[in-house]
Order: sequence, then C-alpha cells, then structure tokens
Amino acid sequence: MDRYQAMATFIRVVDTGSFSAAARQLGVGQPAVSKTVAQLEARLQVSLLIRSTHGLTPTEAGQSFYERARNAIQEADEAELAAKGAGAGLSGRLRVSAATTFARLHIIPKLPRFLAEHPHLTVEIILDDRMIDLVAEGVDISLRLGTLADSTAVARKIATGRRSVLATPAYLKRAETLRSPADLANHEAIIYSQLPSAWSFLREGAVVSVSVSGRLKVSAAEGLRAAVLADMGLTIASDWMFAPELESGAVVRVLEAWFLPTIDLWAVFPAGRMMTAKARKFADFVENIITVADKPYI
Repeated sequence: MDRYQAMATFIRVVDTGSFSAAARQLGVGQPAVSKTVAQLEARLQVSLLIRSTHGLTPTEAGQSFYERARNAIQEADEAELAAKGAGAGLSGRLRVSAATTFARLHIIPKLPRFLAEHPHLTVEIILDDRMIDLVAEGVDISLRLGTLADSTAVARKIATGRRSVLATPAYLKRAETLRSPADLANHEAIIYSQLPSAWSFLREGAVVSVSVSGRLKVSAAEGLRAAVLADMGLTIASDWMFAPELESGAVVRVLEAWFLPTIDLWAVFPAGRMMTAKARKFADFVENIITVADKPYI
C-alpha cells in the first residue's frame, strides 16, 4: 500500500463525507476508495471512520490522523515545489470556483498565459454563482464578489470595484431624464434577485435609499447582462460585469454624481487547510489581471 496515496485518499473521504464523493473527485471507483481506507485501518490497527446511514464521521483517532496527515501532505507538496524551484512551475490539478459572468469576462480569456507559465498544471473551473461548499466540492480557491457571509473563511481581498447604475444609450434615448435617484421611480429597472430592490446612494455625506421596480427579475448575472444589452431597462451592477461594453460605449453610467457602495473581490480558501502554492499563485495571477492600471472600468 502506498502510504502517501492512502493518506490522500483518507483525507478526501473525510473532506467530502462519503466514499462515493471522494471516488468521483479522485477519478477512481468507490470500491477502490473503500479498500484503501480499510487497508489503512488494518495497518494502523485502529478504526478511523464511523459509518452510519448519515454518512461517514472520523473517530477521535481518525480526526487526529486526518489533521496530521493533511498537514504532512501539504508540507510535502510545498517542499517538492520549493525543491523544484520557482522556474519549474506548478503541477497537478487546481480546482477553482467563480461566478459565471466574472470568470467568462475576466479570468478565462487570460488563462492561456497562466497555463503557459505552468505547463504541468491542470485547471478545472467550476462556474457557479452560488456560494458552494469548498471542502465538499474539493475546491482549492474560490473567487467571490461582495461581502463574505462566513466569518471563519480563510480569505484574501484581491480588489475593490466600482458599482454604477448602467443602461444602454438606446434605452436612455427613449426613457425620461435622470437627474437624481428619485427619478428612478419613472424608469424600468432590471432587478437582480441576489441584491435588495432598494438602491442606496451616497452624496456629500447623505445617504438616499430608493426602491426601484421593473417587470423583469433575474437570478443570474448573465441574465442581467442580456436584459440590459437588449435595451430593456437600467440596472445597478459592478463595472466588472459590463467591462467590455463600458469600454466600447455600448453601456454607459448614469447618476455619476451619486456614489454607490463598492464591491470587493475575494480569493477564498477552504477552512482548515493550508493554502497551497497553486492556490496562492492563482490568487496572485487574478490580482495582477484585475488591477491593471490602464483599464478605465476598474
């Protein structure tokens, strides 16, 4: 039995909570995972997992072994990377989760450079606007926009972006004039269901909150983009979401004298794990491409 592989398999079982989920992430059959854990228990002569109808839970010995094995493997991976030297690049698989629109516009088009720098690395991107369970999904790093709900998360702020009221010139041409947030009552707002329908503005120290309404409500950023670009109304969004259109003039900002709360981009790492070199390098890569000084929409 390969001790390193057995430890890695056991760690994945504990992280995912089941043999089947671990098998899917490892790309092997469930019987192989079960057999590896059984052999590990036989070698150690101790029960590592409590098996029940509710899933798998580590025993006291299993939890202790899990924590030490996880640290040992992470230290070994870091040592191997250090021995190879920075010029050798990264290797293995990197699982990244990110909001669909943000990744499509800003991350995926830049990936060729990152992959060229690390030819032995495989990147798997999970496109999902939900806040997924990083441990259960086997994610190394998640790119999240907004406020972090989990105060225990291991996170690093990558950048802060501007938020604006945005619309196409075609919509504004046929709509009533916008001079202040109060005028939004006369406009068709495209509502993003993940944000409040009351928009708060700041000007000269005063906060103005305006309730907006519209005939269309969407649950994903891609739908919001499509509706705005179809001249259906105006919306509030991060400038990141409409970066190409803001640069070309296909979408414009309105009410620019009134400020909206900014939005943060975070790199979030699985709680309880050491940040891997692969995840750290990817966070550096994202920070570099997002904060390029010559982008007028950042």
